[in-house]
Amino acid sequence: MSQRTFLGVSGTIFGIIAMLHLARIIYAWPAQIGSFVVPAWLSWLSLLVAGYLAITAFSLLRKL
Repeated sequence: MSQRTFLGVSGTIFGIIAMLHLARIIYAWPAQIGSFVVPAWLSWLSLLVAGYLAITAFSLLRKL
């Protein structure tokens, strides 16, 4: 797998994850893992991290 392919695929995956976290925040979807109820602030943090990783991957892809 080439570096271009890796950056494109990883940027797309992280972008989708960021959009799903944003959708959870907008629509107030509940999230629960076992008995642990995932708080909304954790989705905000995950949105920032996944969004940063997606933007970084696409900016590195553009530099190649």
